[in-house]
Parts: sequence; structure tokens; C-alpha cells
Amino acid sequence: MRLAASASRRRADPRRVRYPAAAGHLDVGRGARRPRVVVVGAGIAGLAAATGLAERGFDVEVIERERYLGGRVGGWTERLADRSTVGMNRGFHAFFAQYYNLRKLLARTDPRLRRLRRLDDYPLIDAEGRRDTFRHLPSTPPWNALAFALRSPTFRLRDLIRMDPRAAAPLAAVSVPDIYHRIDHLDAETFLRRVNFPDAARHLAFEVFSRSFFVAPQHMSAAELATMFHIYFLGSSEGLLFDVAEDNFDVSLWTPLADYLTAPRVPERPGTVRFHMGVCVDRIDTDDSTGFRVFDDTGAETAADAVVLAVDITGLRRIVAASPALGNDPWRARIAQMAVAPSFAVHRLWLNQPVRADRPSFLGTGNLDPLDNISVVNRYEKQAADWARGNGGSVVELHAYAVADEIPRRAVRDDVRDRLLARLHQLYPETAEARIVGETTLWRQDCPRFAPGDFVRRPGVSTPHPRLVLAGDGIRVDLPVALMERAATTGWIAANTLARQWAGAGHDLQTVPSQGRSAILRTLATRKGTP
Repeated sequence: MRLAASASRRRADPRRVRYPAAAGHLDVGRGARRPRVVVVGAGIAGLAAATGLAERGFDVEVIERERYLGGRVGGWTERLADRSTVGMNRGFHAFFAQYYNLRKLLARTDPRLRRLRRLDDYPLIDAEGRRDTFRHLPSTPPWNALAFALRSPTFRLRDLIRMDPRAAAPLAAVSVPDIYHRIDHLDAETFLRRVNFPDAARHLAFEVFSRSFFVAPQHMSAAELATMFHIYFLGSSEGLLFDVAEDNFDVSLWTPLADYLTAPRVPERPGTVRFHMGVCVDRIDTDDSTGFRVFDDTGAETAADAVVLAVDITGLRRIVAASPALGNDPWRARIAQMAVAPSFAVHRLWLNQPVRADRPSFLGTGNLDPLDNISVVNRYEKQAADWARGNGGSVVELHAYAVADEIPRRAVRDDVRDRLLARLHQLYPETAEARIVGETTLWRQDCPRFAPGDFVRRPGVSTPHPRLVLAGDGIRVDLPVALMERAATTGWIAANTLARQWAGAGHDLQTVPSQGRSAILRTLATRKGTP
């Protein structure tokens, strides 16, 4: 699949919403001792928080359990059986044009976002061979969604007529956070059945997107699904075509950002950042004044004026449970109740033969259990492309989302691997003849759960302690953001929250509109007396 021009050349949605930064000092440490902040976690949320703080004059200590930056969007190197070195990560990630606050972070080292490239399509296929595509859709709501539905082989005109407009009203008239108060108690599958959404279209379109949250539709909040539909379709004219990183994530994204953050002080970044990699935080105590002491598994103790907890759900629960001085009982109970999504697998193959030239870079699948998508990595990632060119082969990645409630035992993992390969050979028959030069399977279970009823219990960025804040894609924020963009947004908000404690200026944020923008669809959806 052809890659389009760099991401910065696309015209942004003129109706996106801007949230101006609070006024204040651009350097909170000028003429005084610089406040010291410990950021626990160097994923997107932690890196956004560290960037926002350093640019306001804080000295930041980032403590990261892994030996690479980026968290679930991190990159590293591995060796194949033939001793060749290859780039590796946790799998395909889509950098949507709607991810304004993530792009703001990446632009710190890549102002024109040249290290991102736009895919020209994102096809979907189901078990019956029916295909959907996002190519050449109109960009303006609601015509983008209507055009997608009417040209889909799974969605006919009579299906549109049969849909229940009253039940569908939340899709057309999303308002964040009100949508969560209205339908967060429902699961996505029940909601779509009430809408009378056709089964084939539900499996091929909505199920593909719900599984992007690492959960099946029957276990996903209907409010999250409606919000996602709003972000990518009815609330934005940015569209569903997305960008990909041109190289492994460490090279394209995080090493340049780390270099920027650790360079000598400059006026636009008066604070400094130090990274402590391969270090796990054990607990956090409060001291006698307003500060904290952070203890890690190396035996070190780090004093801090403030702390950002930007770790995954399991890490957050563990640290809070081991730190009895943090927060109050209701807040601690909310942390303890947080849950993770089911386990998932990413299986990457280095093959000695190329896949057919007409195969897309990324293919989403529906009703082809356990396969959720196929990526031809060498079509868009430089290190994979170099390997494929040098070996006359290809690098292919298979995803299986929401496989099991827990990471399964070895026999089940082997069975999933075999079934994934069978699906690959079914969809791309030429790969059945290829020899596997190398392969690796990553099993993880560390993504936040977005089940019905979770929203009201989810903790927000602020905590009972004014100088302790949370960030991450599992943290509540009452804005229309999701996935990587939620992580970046909460990271910036965490930095802004702490900056206010020292009268520091904040950082501007942007999102898609927080309410449905189509008057036509709102009228149609509410015509039967829908509240």
C-alpha cells in the first residue's frame, strides 16, 4: 500500500476545540530553587508530563521499569536465529489526525511530523470475504459516515431505514462527558442490537473498533463505543485514515524526544530531565512537609516536591497498595477497583518471501477469530523494510485481541499461534509457501478495561494530594479523547495541574468538538421524542 505525504501537510479540522493554557510563569524556577518532580512511567503519558514540566522550569526525574521509552508504544531490538538484529515493538499503532495532543508532543522534535506517514487506506474484511474501505470518503460529518455505510457491502439502504433513530440518538448526539451518564451502563453489543444495526456491519465495523480497546463488544461500554464513533466520524472531519511511524518507535519517536529533554537547558525548556531505566518504584511516602519520598527496587530513595504516577493499571494498584500515606480511603478504593482488559497476542514473522504487492499495509478483520488484523510491517517501517530488502522477504505481524481473561498457558498460546498462522495463510495464500526465518510472540495484559459502569469509578488526574497526580489512558478525563491521545492528554493535564501549584503557565490543549456537530443527524435522532 502506498504511503502518502508527511502528516503535517494535511489541513486540520477548523472546528476542533482549543483549551487555552492558564496564565503564569514560563519558568517556575527562575530566581529560586527549582521544584523537583518524579514521573513514574515513561510511556506516552509520562513523557508528555515530563515535557510539560521541564518546559516550565521543573527538574524532572523519570523512573521507568522497562529499558526502553514509550511504554506500550516502545521499541527495542532483538536477534533472530540467524543472529541478525531486527527492530521490535508491541505491534501496529495508528496515529490518527485527531490526536492533536500526541502530535503536539511529537512535534517537539519533529515540527512538521515528517517521521509520520499517512496510509492511503485501511481495509476491513470478514469471514465471508466482504470488504470495507475508508479510501476516498468525504471528510465532513455526517456525509463521511453515510457514505461509508451506503457503499459498504454489509450495509444496505433498507438497513438504514430499519434502524431505530431513538435508540441511535446517542451516536448522533454525543456530548462528553454526558454520554457516559446516559449509556455507560450498557454494553456495546446490546446497544447496537437496540439500534437494529445489521449483524454483518456490526461485526465488520464496530467490532473491529471495539477490539482496538482489547475487548469484545459484549464487554465494552456503549458510551466508549459512542465516543469513539464521535471522535473518528461524526465529531471530526479528520477522517479514519491515519499515520504510521516511519521506523521502529524508539528511532522515530522516543530517542529524539529523550535527546531533547536531556539536552542542556534552553529558554524554551529551562528544566532538565533525567531518565532512570530498568528501575521499578516500590512505594511512595509523604514527608513531614508537602513533599514525597520515592523508593525503588535498587534501594534508592528520591526526594520530590511532586509526583506523577503515569504507570499501567497493575503498576498503579501495586504502588498505591504499598503506599498507605497516599490519598484517602475512597480514592484508594477506586484505585483498587481498576481492572485490566483481557490478554492479547502480537505475533511477528520474518519470512523469506515477499507478500503480494497488492496486499495492504494494514488489514482489519472481523469474524476471523482469533485474528484481528494483519500488518505488512516492511511496507511502512524502515528497519523492517531494510531487512526485507536484504533478504528478499517480508515482515508480517498478526494481532489477536481479547484472547483470554488471563495470559493463557503454553498449550493455549501455541494453539493461538497456529490458528493465527492458519488465518494468515487463508487470507494471504502466498505466505503458506514462505519459510519462517524468525518469529516472536508477545503476550501482554496491561491495557485498561472500559467495561460498562467503569467510567464513574475511574480516577481522574487530580488526587486528594494537590501535588500527586495521575496520567495514562486508563485515567478519567472529561474530554473526547481515546487510546494514545487519552494518554498524551492526561500527561499534559498532569503537568498543567502541578504547574499551577507553583503559579506556572499551562500548555494549550485541543480536541475534536465535545458535542455532535451534525444538526441533520441530531434532528433525525431526536424526532421520535428522544430525550
